[in-house]
Amino acid sequence: MELAQRIDGAIDRAIDEARIVGSVVMVWREGQPVYQRAAGFADREAGRATQLDTIFRFASVTKPFVAATALAMIDQGLLSLKDRVSDYLPWFHPPGPDGRTAEIVIRNLLTHTAGLNYRPGAGVLPPHDPVLIGLENTELTLEENFSRLNTVPLSYVPGTAWEYSIATDILGAVLSAIDGGSVEDAIRRYVFSPLGIADTGFVAVDGERVAVPYVNASPAPRAMDEPERVPGPYDVVYCFSPARIFNRHAFQGGGGGMAGTAGDVIRLLEMIRKGGDGVLKPETVASAIQNQIGALNVRPGVKFGFFGAVTEDAALDNSPLPDGAVSWGGVYGNRWCYDPATGTVAVAMTNTAPEGCDGAYPFDIWRAVFDL
Repeated sequence: MELAQRIDGAIDRAIDEARIVGSVVMVWREGQPVYQRAAGFADREAGRATQLDTIFRFASVTKPFVAATALAMIDQGLLSLKDRVSDYLPWFHPPGPDGRTAEIVIRNLLTHTAGLNYRPGAGVLPPHDPVLIGLENTELTLEENFSRLNTVPLSYVPGTAWEYSIATDILGAVLSAIDGGSVEDAIRRYVFSPLGIADTGFVAVDGERVAVPYVNASPAPRAMDEPERVPGPYDVVYCFSPARIFNRHAFQGGGGGMAGTAGDVIRLLEMIRKGGDGVLKPETVASAIQNQIGALNVRPGVKFGFFGAVTEDAALDNSPLPDGAVSWGGVYGNRWCYDPATGTVAVAMTNTAPEGCDGAYPFDIWRAVFDL
């Protein structure tokens, strides 16, 4: 079966089985587009079909853009992996697990080894006044939100464990402080502008192209409420706010605050595939797509680089991705991957959570892409 038939089959099954409302899938190999398709609805109730330039809420697909910005600034000598976060953000100084001063460095933020998590303040701060993780609508600034963690001990000594976390939000704040503008100003200067990325940002660039977000339900996904609370893994409850992407006053959360197109994600991944493409040094990219957490694990068979997870043993992980692939996703319903061995970059964007990120859909797409 040809590539297009395999991917079409995976998309059609997900839509026919009411697991996905709308999706855009793009696959490039060795710098050439080999597949692209928009399927289903961006707005089912209005009958608006998904288009190749439909804008999706990224959630954690935001993270590799922030990571690339940080690495570009490191390449230009503006900061280093060993720099202490508190040197740039005097307002952020959570204590260590023992209550004493902890030292978080930039490397810890890039690799999610900073002692932070996605339950910030749980068990310490009042439940009615939580630290926001970047999906919720808000008028708070980065400092107003995250400085509240200064009374919350870290989950572990930085560098001694791996835990997915709000670290990239803090990294975005560091980049903003160094660059002197907003988080998006820094990303635009070092990543968006050099790569010609114009449809992605912390506020939707064109509201008419933004997909309506849906949450999986029976018998079919329903449009998200405002807000929409969805249970996630590790006792996390995601509080989605579809309106946030239209709020210019919400803090620019580097961990999950942007929205954009599949094509813009491809542009970022192609930069990585090409070894930096003038944005990053080749040796920086080579390092960023390798294991950066040593003996620690994301899970058995999976490590973490600077952009995302690194599959070291696909069989152990029961993964459709090949060994050496770099990948991650976004809880609004998105996944991306890069396979250095075949020069393949692929994006599967949807407007349906959690299926598009954590359900069978993206992994069916990867099986189709890699013919497994």
